[in-house]
Amino acid sequence: MKEAAGNPLHLKSLNHISLVCRSVEESIDFYTNVLGFFPIRRPGSFDFDGAWLFNYGIGIHLLQAERPDNLPKKREINPKDNHISFQCESMGAVEKKLKEMEIVYKRQRVEEGGIYVDQLFFHDPDGFMVEICNCDNLPVIPLAGEMIRSCSRLNLDIISQKQNTSICSAVTQ
Repeated sequence: MKEAAGNPLHLKSLNHISLVCRSVEESIDFYTNVLGFFPIRRPGSFDFDGAWLFNYGIGIHLLQAERPDNLPKKREINPKDNHISFQCESMGAVEKKLKEMEIVYKRQRVEEGGIYVDQLFFHDPDGFMVEICNCDNLPVIPLAGEMIRSCSRLNLDIISQKQNTSICSAVTQ
């Protein structure tokens, strides 16, 4: 089998993440009522407690811990910890909702070349970090090559327009 350049395993997309939980029921409540996931069917042949959730093109597989009391308890919100990140439409609306739900969070802002990315970090019931951001503000620029990519189609169009405007300005000067 010949390797695909840049994709040696011929991957198509991220399918799901699995999280071990103290309480599958508490985690279902969090991921459905806070993050908007919905339960989907999981194989009936599984002989362990868990749940599958889906939304935004990704699955979350919740697995009941065999010894829930042995799971580490995280209290400090550390943006450098393992986490999953979701892009949102309005950071203000997300922050307002987190306050209404009384979810403790940490706010950060990243600046790169005049582009700002706002981030909100908080924990699920088991201490797994969740980030909500407007990360699609920041273009994805490969370290090799010239191609510019963005996390969203809208930003790609904006970047293309800016590049075209720069090219047109350079030509007319």
